[in-house]
Amino acid sequence: MNKKFIFKALAAVILVILIHILIIIFYTEKEIKITRQTALVKLELSEYPIFMDDLKLKGLTDSLEQSLKYYNKLPKTRTFDFGKDSYDVNHLIKSLENFSLLLSNNSSDSEIRANIIENYAIYKTADKAETKVLFTGYYEPAYKGSLVKTKEYPIPLYTVPDDLLKIDLSLFSDKFKGERDLFARLNKDNQVVPYYDRRGINNIKDFEKRAVPLVWLENRVDRFFLEIQGSGIIFLRDKSILRVHYSSKNGRAYQSIGRYLIANGEIAKENMSMQAIKAWLKKNPDKLDTVLSYNTSFVFFKKEIDGPFGCLGVKVSPMRSIATDTSLFPKGALCFIKTKAPSKENLQFPQGWEDYSGFVFNQDTGGAIKGHLRADLFYGNGEYAELGAGQMNHRGELYFLVLKK
Repeated sequence: MNKKFIFKALAAVILVILIHILIIIFYTEKEIKITRQTALVKLELSEYPIFMDDLKLKGLTDSLEQSLKYYNKLPKTRTFDFGKDSYDVNHLIKSLENFSLLLSNNSSDSEIRANIIENYAIYKTADKAETKVLFTGYYEPAYKGSLVKTKEYPIPLYTVPDDLLKIDLSLFSDKFKGERDLFARLNKDNQVVPYYDRRGINNIKDFEKRAVPLVWLENRVDRFFLEIQGSGIIFLRDKSILRVHYSSKNGRAYQSIGRYLIANGEIAKENMSMQAIKAWLKKNPDKLDTVLSYNTSFVFFKKEIDGPFGCLGVKVSPMRSIATDTSLFPKGALCFIKTKAPSKENLQFPQGWEDYSGFVFNQDTGGAIKGHLRADLFYGNGEYAELGAGQMNHRGELYFLVLKK
């Protein structure tokens, strides 16, 4: 009798353990599988943040007009997902036009907050209490270059190779809708294979025959960071300026060399920044190829007359444009962020960083910006932009605003 009781008790305990394991697996998978419908959650009125713009709304109208320019080019049937809710493009246009009226009427902070509370639905990234959005920064760098190869400028900035294939999988089956495009090439057996990684491209001596150089730079480090930023200004030898912008990529996964250097004990995590990486690379030229090749992704460029432009084909604005994973979040949408930014009066890190909040627009994306807990703030160009973008690495909150239905 006792044995039967013990057996039943053990069976009950095992059953409880199995149920807990299944619950953990279920919720873990549920958290991992973030979609457009689960990336944002609608807030109750009591959950709205305090809408305070630390830049006093400066530059916001210009950025808003860029999103309107994007929306007005779209078919009127286009819809955008805000979590479980969907809005058509006309509704988003009305949302921005209403906000534009607030700006043009020189509304006070309290008037803007009151209008938002009364008229706008607010959505927040579906984060856990202990895991907020990680904000990083990007900027428009400036480098020296030449239109012809010289001893001083030996590194080519490539245009799109003529053997690069871009494959839209959705053309083959509806089950691939929403999947990212593949970038590939044909090998000698006429098979479709992944395109060359960074090391492969650098090891092809006549790669210039496949991809015409747009301009020649001083070193590989300049080219590498130009790829990361996605656009830049090149000061040519004749004193003229060339703007370059992202055109395509090799399709390989982006790998952070900053994380690589931290993992290998080269730079302490608390000291990590773009400036720290550049200084380390300069001190360790013998390890340059190994470290840069860790990031197998490679970016190809095109010439731009104006810019810089984001993924929507419109200009991005300093401190008003963010890059997110646009497979999850509505493009062009009005957003509000709370994070940290460097003080213009004190460009020291970390002492000069302060709490920062402001309105922005979701106008760009990036190879390193994946998932619903990542966002990249565009800083513009110049000294402040380089420091802010290079050292920004702060958790914060990201909200999306749209007129109530």
